[in-house]
Formats: sequence, C-alpha cells, structure tokens
Amino acid sequence: MTKQDLTRQEEFKRATAGVVRAIAQQTEVQVAFQPGPAGVSGKRARLPLPTRSLPPNEMAKLRGAADAVALKLRHHDEATHAARAPARKEAREVFDALEDVRVQAVGSRHMAGVAANLRARLSEECEAEGYDRMTRKDQLPLHTALSLMARERISGEPAPAAATRILEMWRGSLDEKASAAMEELVSATEDQEAFARAARKLLTALDLAEAETESEADQDEEGDEGGDQSTQQDQASAGEAQSQEQESMQGAEPESMEGEAADEEAQDSEEEGAAAEGDEKPGGPQARKEVPQTDDTTRYRAFSTQFDEVVEADDLCDPDELTRLRQQLDQQLQHLQGVVSKLANRLQRRLMAQQQRAWDFDLEEGILDVARLARVVANPTLALSYKHEREADFRDTVVTLLIDNSGSMRGRPITVAAMCADILARTLERCGVKVEILGFTTRAWKGGQARERWVQEGKPRNPGRLNDLRHIIYKGADAPWRRSRRAIGLMLREGLLKENIDGEALSWAYKRILARTEHRRILMVISDGAPVDDSTLSVNPGNYLERHLREVIKDIETRNAVELIAIGIGHDVTRYYRRAVTIVDAEELGGTMMKKLTELFDEDAAEAWHRASAERAAAIL
Repeated sequence: MTKQDLTRQEEFKRATAGVVRAIAQQTEVQVAFQPGPAGVSGKRARLPLPTRSLPPNEMAKLRGAADAVALKLRHHDEATHAARAPARKEAREVFDALEDVRVQAVGSRHMAGVAANLRARLSEECEAEGYDRMTRKDQLPLHTALSLMARERISGEPAPAAATRILEMWRGSLDEKASAAMEELVSATEDQEAFARAARKLLTALDLAEAETESEADQDEEGDEGGDQSTQQDQASAGEAQSQEQESMQGAEPESMEGEAADEEAQDSEEEGAAAEGDEKPGGPQARKEVPQTDDTTRYRAFSTQFDEVVEADDLCDPDELTRLRQQLDQQLQHLQGVVSKLANRLQRRLMAQQQRAWDFDLEEGILDVARLARVVANPTLALSYKHEREADFRDTVVTLLIDNSGSMRGRPITVAAMCADILARTLERCGVKVEILGFTTRAWKGGQARERWVQEGKPRNPGRLNDLRHIIYKGADAPWRRSRRAIGLMLREGLLKENIDGEALSWAYKRILARTEHRRILMVISDGAPVDDSTLSVNPGNYLERHLREVIKDIETRNAVELIAIGIGHDVTRYYRRAVTIVDAEELGGTMMKKLTELFDEDAAEAWHRASAERAAAIL
C-alpha cells in the first residue's frame, strides 16, 4: 500500500470525524474507527474501520454510518428511551429500530446531503443482506420489516428496491390496532416521549412480548407501584447494556484507532440483534423464565429439525461479496501476520522434524556406521557397528476448528478467529495434516420457523429447542486451502452472526471428525460465551442449553476417540472442558492455538519416542 493511500485514508477519517461533531453539535465527541458496526456510547462514537483503498461504495456506506451516529447524538435522549424500553429482547429490538428511524427522519428533513447518504447506506445494506432474494416473509427479521415500513410512512419515501418484494409480504400482517399505532408514530416523530409511547402501543398490538409486554403497559400508569418497579428494571437493563458498551469503548483512540488496537466487544445496542448479544451470558439483565424441573423438561430435544441446515460457506454469499470479504480479511491479516506466522513456522518446524527419517544404531547388519569406523578397522568381526534407516512413527492427523459464529463474536473476535483459522490451515496443510474449519450459529434471531410452528400448534409446554440451526462448512478436511481461502472471509459478513447452540454444534463436528480415517483426530472449539438462544430459554429451564452442552462434552471426553480442546475468549470454558484455556483478549488467540497444538504434537512425539525405545529394548533382550 502506498504512502498516498495511507494519507488519503487518514484525511477521510479526519474529515468524517469533523462532520460527526458538526452534525451532532457536540465538539467534545470522540470518534473511533474500529472493525465492526457503528455505535454510540455516551460521548464516544464508533465507526467501521475504512480500508486503505477506499472504493466509492465503501465511502458512501461510511458517510451514511457517520451521519446516523451523529444524528443519534443530536436527537436521541437515552434516559427517555430507557424509561419506556421493554425488557424482552425481541420487543427491545423493534423499539430500538423504530427510534433509529425517528432520529434519522428528524435529522435528515433539513439536510439533503445527509438524507442522500442515509438512503445510499440503507440501499447497500438491503442488497448486502440479500432482501431481493428472499421468498418467505419469515426470512426478513421482524424489527427490520417494521423499521422499513415505519421509515416509508414517516419520510414519505419508498423502501429500497431490494426490499420492495419482501415488504409487500409483510404489509398485510398489521391489524387495525397495529396500523393505528404506526400512524401515531408518524404524528409523534418530533417528540421522543410521545413516539416511545406509540412504539409501545405497536408492540402491544403485535403481542411481541406476549403477557410480559401487556403487563408492562398496564403497569406504566401513574401511581402504580408495580409499574415503578418495572420501569426501574427496564432502566437497569438499559443502564447495564450502556455500561458494557462504554467498557468496550474504553481506550479507543479518536480518529486514529486501528483494528489491531481495538478490543471489540459485542454489546452494540444500535445494530440488528444487539439486544440479543447483550444477554448472551447467564445472569445478564434479562431474567430467564424458569420452568419447573420434570422428567420431560430435563431431556434435551429439538421441537423441529426440518428447518435446520448444514451449508457450504459459498452458498451463503454471492461471489462478488465473498471476494470483497476476503480482501477485507487479507487487509486485517497484515496486522497479525508477523506474530502468528512466527508461531505457525515454529509449529511447522516441529511437525516436519517428527516426520523426518530417523536411524536405528548398534545393529548387527545394515549400513556401516561411519561413527564406529575405527572400531571396525581394529576388529572387523565386531558386531553392533551398523545402522538402518527407518521412517519416524508420525500418525496421520486431522484437526477440526469449530468456531462460534454468535452475535457476541462480532467485531474483533470473529476477525481474529478468521485470520488464525486461515493461517493455521495453511501451516498444517504444508505439514500434511488435514484441517477442517466449521462454524455454528442460527438462521434467525429469537427463533425461526420452528418457533412459528410451535406457536401455530398452541405453544405446548417444554417444547425443547425452538430456533433453526445453521452449521457452516468453511473448509472441508479434504479441500485444499487455495480453494477454500475465499470462503473463510464469510465470517466477516454482517448479519451472519446470530445466536449459538453449542451442544448440537459440538455433536455435529464430533460426528464429522469421527467419520474420518486418520489415526489421530483433534477437535478445537473457539467460543466466547455460554450457549444462548432466547426463544428456547424463555420456554424451557434456564440451564437447558448449558446442561446439554455439558452432556455432549462428557460423552466426547469419556469415549477418548477424539482429542477435545477449547479456547474461551473472555469466557471461562474450563468449567465445561477438561482440556481448555481462557484468554482475555482476542489478540491472544493465534498464539494460544499454536501453543496448544504444539503441546499436543509434542505429546505425540514423546509417546512415539518411548514406544520406539521400548521396541529397541525388547529386540536387544
């Protein structure tokens, strides 16, 4: 990359930061550029890190993100928003999305350039998410559909062309009460408090939070003691989410923030699915609905597996976007290449040393050992002066990387995981070790078609898992790295990362590696949290998914057919796995992966050496 490109990138970042402060009318705002989605926390604004080439479409998207952040700083009051925000995550997603629509509508009415940037950004997002390829209503998230319809009514502008067809499927789903609440949103756009009340009416009309939402609406009346308690709980939830966001922003250098210095957390309440991410750990702000423990509730099962999918990474993205994502990953690799490559080379040297030829000495026949030539000259009949070349006992090996693709991995963690997987695949392939790279997430937030079927069947008690699984094959064990390198970039795609059901993903990866013919099988899991799927946990015991994960781990570790290792990013996985390590920073992932694999192969080498020594001793005796 030329110096001119670097100067252009820095100038663009400085200009964008200045525009954010000017539109927000807050000169003290700190603007940081980091990998991941845009966001706001207090007086800190975070924007996606631009590439050095800065193509026109990327600049337009960045300008739209900057304008959206600036308008939120100017026209949004967090206390007013938190006071009426619902506690349940699905309702909160809609509530947050509608507020973003209001803020952008108010701010762009008198600024034509800002309105154009926001339209361009929305159009690009709709195309990137593939709205024009959707054929079923349930493929478009509810909060996205409602925000697009609200944007149409408030701004008077049609939705982007890519979303037109899918939105038509949604329009007829609003009943009279919901339509009335939507019209009230239009009339209350300038007043955030009135807009929030109208948004809550819309949530109640749609029964998004079921009885929970209705009770919150009833308790919102003045003088109701329970209502005060509910409001306090909602404010506490919002306050905790905001404090977590502020923690993730600490240490961000304004404008000059680069990806390698960013400690990207996943508590982004401004983006799709952020509310779900804020609760991904047990004990989060949202209380889980406890169900009495019975024999039926303790048995893990899926309500329906019809909508689950195991899909190749190439099938989830069009080739042009996949190429763009790979280029983005290559750019990020420049920051980590030196450290991880050094560790990878060290691992390669150890593996290659184990595969080199070795010699057996002190034999009675074979090739003359020149080191004992003097002894042979002195006494030609002396035995044990020969050597024989043999192959080292290096067992053929396959390594599977199972990477958590949950929403909490967004930003720096998933970027580092993709980079390390890429480098590890290249290194082990050179050493003749097969590598498989897998990912796991869900097809939708808050349950998919399985949950819809459960609702249609009358919501039977203890239904089991209610979301649709999405298991992704980034690289098959027999596929060469050069053919799979582009697919690994898919991990960086926004909107891919949703919820995580670890137990079934681990079982799937285990069955795949167990079917391999290699003598040694290593399964490495990379995760940053406990299993979470709110649609499942809301109608089953609170530890339903975690208990199943423990059962799967225990079964794998007991059988000893596969060597199981786990690496937790900011999450203690040692309480689940027998062989595990926890790292605080995602930047440590590459070194930890190489270290654990080196330890495993060193153990293998030591075992082979002891076995060979025992065989030689037995032969001599």
